[in-house]
Amino acid sequence: METLGFVGCNLNPDPSGGFWTSPPLTDEHWFPLYEAMVELEVPAMVHVSGSCNPNFHALGAHYLNADTSAFIQFVEGSLFTRSPSLRFVIPHGGGAVPYHWGRYRGLAERMGRPQPSTLIDNIFFDTCVYHQPGIDLLTRVVPTENILFPSEMLGAVRGGDPATGIDWDDTKAYLDRVDLTDEQRYQVFERNARRVYPRLDAQLTAAGK
Repeated sequence: METLGFVGCNLNPDPSGGFWTSPPLTDEHWFPLYEAMVELEVPAMVHVSGSCNPNFHALGAHYLNADTSAFIQFVEGSLFTRSPSLRFVIPHGGGAVPYHWGRYRGLAERMGRPQPSTLIDNIFFDTCVYHQPGIDLLTRVVPTENILFPSEMLGAVRGGDPATGIDWDDTKAYLDRVDLTDEQRYQVFERNARRVYPRLDAQLTAAGK
């Protein structure tokens, strides 16, 4: 990794492919990986691979289930007390998380856990959400300093939305329509990525950019 220029890693929370046989992400099973992440100052994108379980369509269920499951595992556990510098990016707008933010606040209260807002230094969401209302909700619920823009053309859903004429996966087109300040827009499109992926600047410097 030191010589190949990697700035982050992918973490598959379900190597079984839809059968969820691995321990939760807060279990010590994952600690050797987290120790390496801390040492190397890299974040992890929490993203499953394919689904081997016919009950869970890979793109329509498995991906979004994983995003949602990872978030509640982080709420339930005390991983960031042990490793406060860990950083995770949860894709697809956090799955069900923004839509059910009140549920997670209530569950945290019920379980005696810190509120989801306390995860602000460790959990980030990307904008791979394929319609305007979803992006609008994401930017209303999640602080902009915790939202990262990914360039996902040729993403999970190909082609254009016949109702809008916008490609389903053209996430920038949706963000351009959100009422953000210039500072918030800069956070989402650039600053947050450079903060979450600190090795990125080192790679750009090395490349003379």
